[in-house]
Amino acid sequence: MTTYQEYQAKIAELQNLAETARRDELNSAKEKIAAIMREHGLTLADLAGTAKPAKVSKPRAPVPMKYRDTATGQSWTGRGRAPKWLEGKNKEDFLIK
Repeated sequence: MTTYQEYQAKIAELQNLAETARRDELNSAKEKIAAIMREHGLTLADLAGTAKPAKVSKPRAPVPMKYRDTATGQSWTGRGRAPKWLEGKNKEDFLIK
C-alpha cells in the first residue's frame, strides 16, 4: 500500500516535470514565432499595429438645469426620477426661465 508521503513525493515530481514541459513548449513557441517574424521581416512594432485602436469617446457636456425649487435652491434637469420636492406639484411652476 502506498502512503500519503509517497503520493506527495510523486505529486512533487510530476509538478516539476510539468513545469519543465511547459517551459520547453513556451521556448519552442517563441522560437517558431521568431522564425516566422524573421521570414516575413516583421518587427514587434508591426504586430502592435494590428490591434484595433481604442475608441475615443468625447466627454459629455453637462445637462442644463430645467427646474429649480426657489425655497431650497435645489434643481433638477428633468431627466430621471423626479425629486421629492417636486412630488404632487406642477412642474411648470418650477421651470427655470
